[in-house]
Amino acid sequence: MTTASTSLYGLASARDLFALTKPRVMTLVIFTALCGMLAAPGSIHPVIGFTAILAISLGAGASAALNQWYEADIDAIMKRTSQRPLPAGRMDAETALHFGIGLSVFSVVLMGVAVNWFSAVFLAFSIFFYAVVYTIWLKRSTPQNIVIGGAAGAFPPAIGWAAVTGDVTLMPVLLFAIIFFWTPPHFWALALFMNSDYSKAGIPMMPVVAGRESTRKQIFGYSLILAAIAIAPYPLGFTGAIYGTSAILLSVVFSALSLQVMMSQTSEPKDMAAEKRLFKFSILYLFALFAALVADRLVLA
Repeated sequence: MTTASTSLYGLASARDLFALTKPRVMTLVIFTALCGMLAAPGSIHPVIGFTAILAISLGAGASAALNQWYEADIDAIMKRTSQRPLPAGRMDAETALHFGIGLSVFSVVLMGVAVNWFSAVFLAFSIFFYAVVYTIWLKRSTPQNIVIGGAAGAFPPAIGWAAVTGDVTLMPVLLFAIIFFWTPPHFWALALFMNSDYSKAGIPMMPVVAGRESTRKQIFGYSLILAAIAIAPYPLGFTGAIYGTSAILLSVVFSALSLQVMMSQTSEPKDMAAEKRLFKFSILYLFALFAALVADRLVLA
């Protein structure tokens, strides 16, 4: 093997290891964790703050790697995931497992040594929850997989908050709850137009088990709960008018799009415009809501 080909192989391996961390999902994790940190009372040294975000990012990447290690068989069946490193045959399972475990340990130790051990334990639990509770236990066993498993993606802002304060109060609990109740409508909107993939892979997503009509009703129900929780920090006095106004407007749009999904009758993925609109807006919703939280905190500071 030539030096050039060895170099190319090394680059490909590095890209595949990076792909294991689900970088697009990690973007949301980093953003919400940073917002939780910036919204927390008090201050944190920029270097320690950067280290905390790095540790949270690495922990999220570790969770994703362990998830892909365990789900390689079903990833190979689904069109959306078939080109990931493991099902595509670009990496062996042992490498993915060792990478995920090593990254998990490093992220937790880094958080504990550089920031505080309360947030480190919090981070360790979030990795365990995603890799074991959600991936191994819930994903293939219950249509409530996304509902309960949504907690895994809801931890970052609370961990960011804990990195600054060393504790958790009602406000970070509300931030956790926002993502927790946002997750079902976000993923079920995706599951509605990816229903055949989930069915083929034997994953009991809500549309597969309960049907489209029931799922659409639940999406709308969760959107109303989400709206109430997202707006709550304002009347409770935790935020100012910037966040309050943004939360109301964004939640009204989210609920309106969820209502359109509930009223939809189509069963053809290509015709599911309402579901696709909700899925795309749900991502914007979370980014905009947490950005408003930080903007509000900077104005009030």
